[in-house]
Amino acid sequence: MTNRLAAAQSLYLRKHAENPIDWYPWGPEALETAKREDKPIFLSVGYSSCHWCTVMEGEAFSEESIAAYLNANFLPIKVDREERPDLDSIYMTALQAMTGQGGWPMNMFLTPGDLVPFYGGTYFPVDPRYGRPGFLSVLEALRGFYDSDKEKLAQQTQKLMGYLRNTTVLSSTDTLNPELLDQGLQVCASILTRSSSGPSFPMMPYALLSLQGSRFQSLAEAPTLQRGLDLALGGIFDHVAGGFHRYTVDETWTVPHFEKMLYDNGQIVEYLANLWSAGNREPSFERAIALTVQWLTREMTAPEGYFYAAQDADNFVTPADPEPEEGRFYVWSASELNMLLTSEELDALKASFDLQPNGNFEQGLSVLQRLQPGPLSDRVEQALAKLFQVRYGQRPENCPTFAPAKNNAEAKQTAWSGRIPPVTDTKAIVSWNSLMISGLARAAAVFAEPKYLALAAQAAQFILTHQWQGDRSAPGVRLHRIYYEGTVAIPAQSEDYAFLIKALIDLHQASLALDEVEAAKGYLASALKVQEEFDTYLWAIEEGGYFNAPSDSASDLILRERSWVDNATPSANGVAIVNLIRLAFLSEDLTHLDRAEQALKAFSALLESSPAGCPSLFAAMDWYCHATVVQTQTRRIREWSTKFYWPTVLFLPAESLPNNAMGLVCKGTTCLPPVQTEAAFIEQIRKCQNRI
Repeated sequence: MTNRLAAAQSLYLRKHAENPIDWYPWGPEALETAKREDKPIFLSVGYSSCHWCTVMEGEAFSEESIAAYLNANFLPIKVDREERPDLDSIYMTALQAMTGQGGWPMNMFLTPGDLVPFYGGTYFPVDPRYGRPGFLSVLEALRGFYDSDKEKLAQQTQKLMGYLRNTTVLSSTDTLNPELLDQGLQVCASILTRSSSGPSFPMMPYALLSLQGSRFQSLAEAPTLQRGLDLALGGIFDHVAGGFHRYTVDETWTVPHFEKMLYDNGQIVEYLANLWSAGNREPSFERAIALTVQWLTREMTAPEGYFYAAQDADNFVTPADPEPEEGRFYVWSASELNMLLTSEELDALKASFDLQPNGNFEQGLSVLQRLQPGPLSDRVEQALAKLFQVRYGQRPENCPTFAPAKNNAEAKQTAWSGRIPPVTDTKAIVSWNSLMISGLARAAAVFAEPKYLALAAQAAQFILTHQWQGDRSAPGVRLHRIYYEGTVAIPAQSEDYAFLIKALIDLHQASLALDEVEAAKGYLASALKVQEEFDTYLWAIEEGGYFNAPSDSASDLILRERSWVDNATPSANGVAIVNLIRLAFLSEDLTHLDRAEQALKAFSALLESSPAGCPSLFAAMDWYCHATVVQTQTRRIREWSTKFYWPTVLFLPAESLPNNAMGLVCKGTTCLPPVQTEAAFIEQIRKCQNRI
């Protein structure tokens, strides 16, 4: 017996289709039913590759007694946060206000009608454990409270709603204080070195800003190189087959939470490429990028050209297993290594990787973590190729593609020639695809690698062709956030627009670097078209900045947010402001620059009061203060793109230059005198980059 979620397109929702809970998807039917029957809403939000979401699905949500009580006394709604980041953001803000922390699964209890939360939490076990109450007792207490204390309930929800409204009020300023930039750079760089005994996250928005600011003397010792080494050498990277896991559960970057998210991988590829072009020519960076692109091509690229969203943390060890186990696709026992490798290969592997007799993961298993930077020997690569063959049933050179398991049934029923792989969520998300496109575009320019550019271009073309529904010139036709094997869903949100525009500008710059000038013109034209639509539906006309959700798709939201806080991905507004600045100079339309200035002023009080939360806004301020345009011959764009890291420089091709000049350097709207030597040219750029 299945519930309503069996017909959902979302893999996460379908994973709950066989629960005894009478789940509704979020929508008018669910909300109207809750209001009519005066049932508090149980809103449960998660995503397909979330480990603890999977655990709760198999425990509390599969328990008959819990389901019976929940169905009788609540209106249960399931939401895929990857479909609706606008909903997720609002209720995550509420949860953090209530409990001081957040996470997924996010389980919230809302009053029907006004949809305001009155209680919330994350993982609830069936029985009391981990210091958490049993789920049934929570449900009974909350229904009792809802029925018996309406006055306190009203006071509680009014107070929380007042808090949530206050979070949407921004204190705009009339002027921008460039001195805030140095403060923000210092604070955000210090976060990368903050000692912790807990999990280690990539924190790419902070790392990217710190690298961007490392050209200033005050940040010369910023910890950007160490973050690159942690990523490229640690257990967070899949040294056998490429791709980065979401985070590690420890401070030593050893044991990952094994899901692989497209958004992490796109940002990390861009970061490692930037590190390389900044002069850190560490071989492990180049190898990590190359293997991640191989993983992307092999396992994460649809035949149509777009990139899949994520791979689960868990996989089945045998088809007979009732539940998948975390990380078993990726880890190794000492006996396996002894059996698979020659003594010379095993010795070489032990010299390069931290392989302890009792393992570094549960049950004596080991995650591969490198001991030192530098190149790997041919013998180590040979050993890793053998491990690849155990996983995939083929050697790397014979495995250019690997068809995904799209659900648990496929994972268990397919006759795999290697290990049973984790389930892959095969939907396309515009924002996540765009982050990967940006990473590939940057790596293509830095390493002069046409294959990277072609892969990025293919994904961008898919979005531009298929995730607009029909003719873009027709009224009401818009960019859509999700693509499900032939159909689009969910009008695009601010992060989709912002990240796609960035990706198109990055493709423009990479195409110039690889001497594809006509393609570059097309990407710029597309970026301007997407920007126009973004401005139409999400720009806050009076206040400045962009709302999370479009003006005509927000009727089911209790408020409209303009997100500015960076999380695992950069804030949409931070990226959007940088896009406006770049487009202003690339298109010579300074109305984009005016809009960027208005948006920065809208968020400027937050730059001063909450610098630790908004690295992407500081990156936008850096662009506003230091944007530099270089017009030069295409061959020089190609040469300099592989040599130098200039974080706020835009390139434009020049057919002719005065007096055999190297190029024209313009600081904002003011051009400097042409110079004839490369040294003088670079010095001009350096001064423009430090001109506050």
